Amino acid sequence: MMDLNYRLTTQKLVDYSLELGPIRPPSEAHSLLIRATRNCPWNRCQFCPVYKGQKFELRPTEDVLKDIETAEAIATEIKQLAWRMGYGGRLKEVAATIHNQYQHNAGVCNVALWLWAGSESAFLQDANTLIMRTPDLVRVVSFLKQTFPELTRITSYGRSKTAAKKSVEELKEIRDAGLSRLHIGLESGSDLVLSYVEKGVTAEEHMKGGKNVKEAGISLCEYVMPGLGGRKMSSDHVTGTATVLNEIDPDYIRLRTTHVREDMPLWSRINGDGFELQTEDEVVEEIGSLIGKLEVTSQLKSDHIMNLLPEIEGKFPEAKSECLATINRYLGFSTQEKLNFRLGRRAGFYEKLDDLYDANKYRKVDEAMKRVTSEAQDSVDEVILQLKEHFI
Repeated sequence: MMDLNYRLTTQKLVDYSLELGPIRPPSEAHSLLIRATRNCPWNRCQFCPVYKGQKFELRPTEDVLKDIETAEAIATEIKQLAWRMGYGGRLKEVAATIHNQYQHNAGVCNVALWLWAGSESAFLQDANTLIMRTPDLVRVVSFLKQTFPELTRITSYGRSKTAAKKSVEELKEIRDAGLSRLHIGLESGSDLVLSYVEKGVTAEEHMKGGKNVKEAGISLCEYVMPGLGGRKMSSDHVTGTATVLNEIDPDYIRLRTTHVREDMPLWSRINGDGFELQTEDEVVEEIGSLIGKLEVTSQLKSDHIMNLLPEIEGKFPEAKSECLATINRYLGFSTQEKLNFRLGRRAGFYEKLDDLYDANKYRKVDEAMKRVTSEAQDSVDEVILQLKEHFI
C-alpha cells in the first residue's frame, strides 16, 4: 500500500477541480455531490448558521454540466489507475487510497468516496435546487443520469414554498428526468413557531408543497426539529407539526434536535425575549408527544448525533409503540443513569439504551463523570454541551 500511495501522488488527478457546496444530508454521505446553485435563496432562518452573509446564485447550467463531465473524468481516471497499476477490479482499495491522499482536493476526494461506496447515489447542492427553472433542472438531472447510468438515486434539498409554487406536472417532468427524492426542511408545522424562527413558509404552504411532491411520485423526506419552539411554544410546535405530517404522510420523517450556538441568529433571543431552551429530557418528552399524535405510514429516522435516542425510528404505524416504549424506558431511568447515558452518547460510547448495561462502557463513562466533577469547574452538563458544539 505504501507503493500505491506513492504512485498515486504522481498522477494528474490533482489538476481536476469541482465546485462543491458546504453541506449535504447525513444520508447522502456517500453521494456524488454536484453543485447546481450557490447558497440559500431565503437565508433568514434563525436556527441556521449556514450561508449567512452569502449571496444566492443560480449557477449557469453549462457550468453545472461541465462539473458533471469533470466528475466523470475523475471517475474514469481512478478506474483506469486501478487497471494500470494491476489492481484490476479492486477499485474500492484504490478509491480509498485516493480519498486519503487527495484531502486537499474536495472534488477528487468526493468522487473517490462515491466510487468506494458503490456509485449508487448523487446529491444536487445547495439549499434549494428546486428553485431552478424547470427546463434547466430537467437538463441537469437528465445529463447526470445519462453520464452516470449506474445511479439508482438522485436527490436534492428543496423548500416547501418552492414545491408549492411548482405545478405537479413540472415536478413530474423533474421526476421523469431522474430526480428520485427531495429533502425538505419542515422544521415545524406550527405557524407560531415558523413565524418566530423566520422560516419564511406557512403550515399551509408546507402541506401544499409536500403533497405536490408526493403526487408527482418523488420520494419525500421531511426534517423536523424537536425543541425548536422552546418551552413556551412546545405544545403548539407538537400539535402543528403532527397535523402537517399527517396531512402530507411523507416517505421519511427525520428528526434533527434543536441546538443553538452563538453563530446562529436565534442565540440572541435566548432568554432575551422569553425564548427558553428545553432540557434534553424535555425534548425527549416532546418527541414522545409528537409520535403519539402521528398517523402516518412514514419511515421515522433519528440518524443524527444531535438526537439523544437514535433508536427512535422505524416504519409507521408498526413502529409507533416501540418508539414510545423506548422513550418511556429512557424517562424511567434514574437521574444518574440519564446523566451517564447523555454523556456516554455524546462522547461516542453509547448508541442505544442497552449500551448502558455494558459494564465496561458504563464504568468508563462513570469515571469520566467523576473526573469532570473533581478536576474541572465545568459541570457534566456543560461538558456535554461542549461536545455537542462539535456536531453541527
